[in-house]
This record gives sequence, structure tokens and C-alpha cells, in this order.
Amino acid sequence: MKFYYLLVLIIFLITSKYTNAQYTGGAKQISLANSDVALSDDVFSVFNNPAGLSQLKWREIGLYYSPAPFGLNELANGFIAYNEPFDFGSIAIGGTTYGFDLYRETKATLGYSYNYENKFFAGAAVNYHTYSIQNYGNTGVFYFNLGGLAFITEDFIWGFSVHNINRASVANEDDQIPTIFTTGFTYKALDQLLICASLEKDISFSPSIRFGIDYSIIKYLSLRIGASNSPSRFTGGIGINYSYFRLDYAVFTHPDLGLTHQAGLIISFNSENISK
Repeated sequence: MKFYYLLVLIIFLITSKYTNAQYTGGAKQISLANSDVALSDDVFSVFNNPAGLSQLKWREIGLYYSPAPFGLNELANGFIAYNEPFDFGSIAIGGTTYGFDLYRETKATLGYSYNYENKFFAGAAVNYHTYSIQNYGNTGVFYFNLGGLAFITEDFIWGFSVHNINRASVANEDDQIPTIFTTGFTYKALDQLLICASLEKDISFSPSIRFGIDYSIIKYLSLRIGASNSPSRFTGGIGINYSYFRLDYAVFTHPDLGLTHQAGLIISFNSENISK
């Protein structure tokens, strides 16, 4: 049993950067190497850049679950989110889970976004993050995220986000919950082609440069690729859009654990989806 606990600890240390990346949520986001801080155009924005929520003028539900990344049940993680638009902005709620019986993290998130003339978007989210270790009890902490988007032109968007701006921690351990600053842009090169790039800085690690391309190859199908350094990884995926539904698939590499696959579903109650 002691050997098993040691093995689990090694797994978490090896995959620490991987698990931090997963907290952004969404297979589309993963397939773009999480370079989408200035895109943030679906319900999973509540987890990465809450400013993007008010781009949604409709209700939207997102589901994402990965039961065994890299073949490891211990890394199971899932996300669920719901967005509701109002005249005064958009409000979204979300939840995440990560881990297994011996060690588990859960998070509840409440986000709000407001836009000014569909050009400037601002958002904030409050998170309650809990940790549970078998035979050692559990604890929880509140922290806050902020974000913004600006349409510099119709085809060029700048965005930023700050995760854990209050630098909350658990059990007096510094930076156990990462404080992360991200900024970047999205450029609409063609009607069917989006280019995303971002710079992410965790205060405890070197900066990470991220890049992604989303290309709508035909009416209902999008192809995506991405890459990042620190950690070094390559990503790809597809999005199938039909009626109210979008099914996203992503694949990405890990420098130590190899290749893994992800999938998610978004349901958008947008009448424009039917008319297309």
C-alpha cells in the first residue's frame, strides 16, 4: 500500500503542468493548445476568460469528461457549464472534478460578463475549490478570475485573463493554486480561418507561448491544430457543428506520458444554428 501511495504521488508530480492546463476546460480549447484567450466564444469561457460569456446571446450548455487521460484513471477530469444571457449581461455557472478516490479536487464557478456595444467585454468569476485526501480530510478556498476582450477591428481581437488574482492558497502552501496571467489575440484571416496566439505566465514557471488555428473546411466541420512550449506539446482536433449541437474532439501530446484523446459536447440554443 505504501508503494501505491508513492506511485500516485509520482504521477501527480509528473503531470502537474498537464493538470493545470486541464482546468481551462473544453476539447476545442485543448485542440487549440489553449491559445484562445482572445476567442472565448463558448460556455467554457467561464473557466478561462469569463469576459467571453457576453458574446453568447443565447443559452448554452457544455459537457466535457475525460475518464482516463493517458490511460490513467487517477487523472480523470470533467467539466460542466451553463450560460444564461440577460439584458444586463451573461451569467454562467460551472463545475469541475479531478482525481480519484484517494485524492480529489472539485470546483464550483460563478461567472458574469458585460459587453459595451459588442466591442468591449469584461468579466469576472468566483471559484470555490475543494481538496479531499483520503484519511486526511478536506478543505476549500475561494479565489477570483478576471478577463477582458476588445475588438480592435472586426477581424482582430485582443484578450487577457488573470486566474486566482487574490493568490489564494491551501494549508499555507504558496502558489498551490496557480496565479496565471494570459494575454493574446485572435485574427480572422478569412471567413473560415481563425488564428489564435497567446502568452501565458504562471508566476511560478517560465512563460508559455501558445498558438492555434481553427479552419472551417466545410459547412459543418472544423479542423484545428495547435502547439505550445513550457510544457512542449502539439495538439489537434475537429469540431462537428449541426443544428444546436457541437461535438468537439481533441488530441494532444505530453512530453512524458505520450498521446491522449479528449471529447466534449456543447448545446447552443441559438436559432441561427437552425437557419444555417
